[in-house]
Amino acid sequence: MSKILKIGITQGDINGVGFEVILKALSDNQMLDICTPIIYGSAKAAGFYKKLLGLENLNLQLIKSPEEASPKRINLINTSKEEIKVDAGTPTLESGRAALEALEAATFDVLNGKLDAIVTAPINKNTIQSEQFHFPGHTEYLESKDKENKSLMILASEALRVALVTTHIPLGSVVSTITEELILEKLRLLNRTLKEDFSIVRPRIAVFGINPHAGDAGLLGVEEETIIKPALQRAIEEGIVCVGPLAADGFFGSNKFQHYDGVLAMYHDQGLAPFKALAMEEGVNITAGLSFVRTSPAHGTAYDIAGKNEADESSMRHAIYSACDIVNSRHFIKNITTAPLVVTRPEDRRGNRE
Repeated sequence: MSKILKIGITQGDINGVGFEVILKALSDNQMLDICTPIIYGSAKAAGFYKKLLGLENLNLQLIKSPEEASPKRINLINTSKEEIKVDAGTPTLESGRAALEALEAATFDVLNGKLDAIVTAPINKNTIQSEQFHFPGHTEYLESKDKENKSLMILASEALRVALVTTHIPLGSVVSTITEELILEKLRLLNRTLKEDFSIVRPRIAVFGINPHAGDAGLLGVEEETIIKPALQRAIEEGIVCVGPLAADGFFGSNKFQHYDGVLAMYHDQGLAPFKALAMEEGVNITAGLSFVRTSPAHGTAYDIAGKNEADESSMRHAIYSACDIVNSRHFIKNITTAPLVVTRPEDRRGNRE
């Protein structure tokens, strides 16, 4: 019988849709069959949204640490150090501070082996900024906490997995940031992630260019010839199956993504705009490459619908399922690689009987 995983779920910004999608997703009793959820956040905010959603019969068990978590129950660790006001739809410094408190607590616990994975609800990247948090987003913050590893941002659905060479940087800085070494680093990470986290034996990776039409043989830019192609050649020599540089518009327009296990885009909107057009509701954001598993919904705080009971919990549900799947895949791959099947020859077996 497989282990029931402990999944930490951070509240995100309490004035966004975080608690709405968390509580809606966890109200499905089937969720408790695959994991023990532990919400990190404000007990007061949780109570506010339970009432707003008409889920007052949804029982939340208050605990102080993951060791106290009860299977078949929704557990909550109250991380708010002060009284907090919920003002749905409005970003505030108070809600940013509360989001950081929850994130810090869950990150500490997953790094110390008390959780099997974390799932993060959306934050506001401005209000969360402080002396403790000076990052463009979750990905960069979590990488800073896992000092031995580099991260890779992936958005995934059943049909598509898109990874990024650059993440939350201005478009004007993309070209100067992308180097042959950086592309090779991300290709290695993506190839390893597809194997270990998705159990794909020999992944096929499509790699985009930077310029329109992938540079059009140098007419629209030279980075494809001088940076991307050399990186791909080195990756191929290492045994990575990759194709490119490809033009992103034709790739998605012709549904070529169906023939690949993963896509490596050069910058944020090049990969994520088409991904979200194709798979917004089921999309999951994955921080790959780290020693622990982190996933999140593909959407943001959605202040425009916060507090209106309109938020769709599908992406949060998929994020929790994906976290469990990735943990299980890593365990499976580790087991078959560290304890391979021993095959004995017939003559050896005969010798043992003599």
